[in-house]
Amino acid sequence: MIFLIGSIILSSYLTLSFKVLERMGINTFQSIVCNYITCVITGSIVNGGSPFNYSVVHNNWFPWAIAMGCLFIGLFNLIAITAQRSGVSVASVANKLSLVIPFIFSVVFYKEEAGILKLVGIIMALLAVLWVSQRTNVTGATKTMTISLPLLPLLLFLGSGMLDTLIKYVEDRFLNGSNNNDFLVTAFAAAAVIGLLFLLLEVLRGKQTISGKAVLAGIAIGIPNYFSIWCLVNLLKHYAGNSSAIIPVNNMGIVALSTVVAALFFQEKLSRKNWLGIILSIAAIALIAFG
Repeated sequence: MIFLIGSIILSSYLTLSFKVLERMGINTFQSIVCNYITCVITGSIVNGGSPFNYSVVHNNWFPWAIAMGCLFIGLFNLIAITAQRSGVSVASVANKLSLVIPFIFSVVFYKEEAGILKLVGIIMALLAVLWVSQRTNVTGATKTMTISLPLLPLLLFLGSGMLDTLIKYVEDRFLNGSNNNDFLVTAFAAAAVIGLLFLLLEVLRGKQTISGKAVLAGIAIGIPNYFSIWCLVNLLKHYAGNSSAIIPVNNMGIVALSTVVAALFFQEKLSRKNWLGIILSIAAIALIAFG
């Protein structure tokens, strides 16, 4: 249970931290790159040393770590771009709807049980995410949400689902508890290298200059980011035979907590439908977890 709570709290912190960056005018991309460098350092400290040596490329999980690193850096930036161009509500819905992908994967490939209560819970969860993600404008009128997703939210939907599915697959096939940290640090290092290459290119082209505030923000994001993934991997290992329930529970918990904290500390107004969505998400969690 502690891994589930840790994953929900830390992941919610990450979502909320991007709102802080936007308000403070801090460069998001630079913060994301520094965040992954911090993840590598944090993981190396937790591991008692760096996992990088010549033999690391021969591990059977190494290609998957590189793939996960690409997804890490791509999704973090995709969330930001989608929020800017399509709106925060659309980005949130596309991200959290992705829980459908690992659920289907677990049921189809791992033959996990999918009773009628779990299926009803999934449907309720999707409806809850739609309701919770809706925001009100300055006049108090509820924004109209479109069901048809344009390209950016669709990519975010698929990418987030692929990441959750990839974590489950790697945890099941290649990780045994003793190599969890080596895998995570390698994935974060891949994301850091990719981000640094793009950032260096931008600096050389004169389009960006390194910001001290972005470096500090990256550190503040990076440590919780590492432990959020660490908690998720350990959570999946602990509930190895029931990931079709655990991943939706985790995602819905993040939606509910992020929404409530945003309302309390960022004065985001919640409509009646928002609160109904939170209540519905709790009911959905119960059905998915215990159905």
